[in-house]
Amino acid sequence: MPFGIVILPSPLLGPASYWPLAGALGALGHAASVAACPEPIRPARLVDAWSEAARSAAVIIAHSNAGFLAASVSANVGGRTVLYMDAALPPASGSGRLAPPELREVLAGLAEPDGRLPAWTRWWPAQEMAELLPAPWFQRVDSTAPRLELAYFDTEISPPSGWSDRPSGYLAFGTTYAAEMAFAREAGWPVEELPGHHLWHLAHPDDVAAALDRLLARAI
Repeated sequence: MPFGIVILPSPLLGPASYWPLAGALGALGHAASVAACPEPIRPARLVDAWSEAARSAAVIIAHSNAGFLAASVSANVGGRTVLYMDAALPPASGSGRLAPPELREVLAGLAEPDGRLPAWTRWWPAQEMAELLPAPWFQRVDSTAPRLELAYFDTEISPPSGWSDRPSGYLAFGTTYAAEMAFAREAGWPVEELPGHHLWHLAHPDDVAAALDRLLARAI
């Protein structure tokens, strides 16, 4: 069954990294689009912009750091189904920040004098990036990835009450997000796992689209 889908991109990557996945979902019959990341990038601004983008969609797909905000976006538009794709999750209750303490410490060491971070593609050694990003895509992602302020990750978010009880699913690329997968299973969500890396949706968009399609059939 075809659905209108909006993809919430990781604010660390920007929308370009998700165009192949949107195309692959389109080939399966879904009407898929990628939400923009309006600058200056602030969590509240993202939630507002993404909520507007999600109003005409039935399903939200959130990748990586966008997972922290997806529940709030869903609540703003009447409780859309959310598929979390190798994504962080907001706290089950209460509030939390947009980076775990160990990552926040690493980021503090990367911050430049203006308080901004290098593009995400510059956080890691070039060899690691070459393994993650298909060669034709590195320049596109590197040139369009936003330079976030370190303060972005200090923002506290409070997801809507009962957010994990709404229709949801989780797709993992390997075991990096093992704790999130365990949470999803405990919450009763359908879970799929593909053996891959964090940018598997860019390296193998057709495989990821097929997994999301299967997950969607179980989550709706």
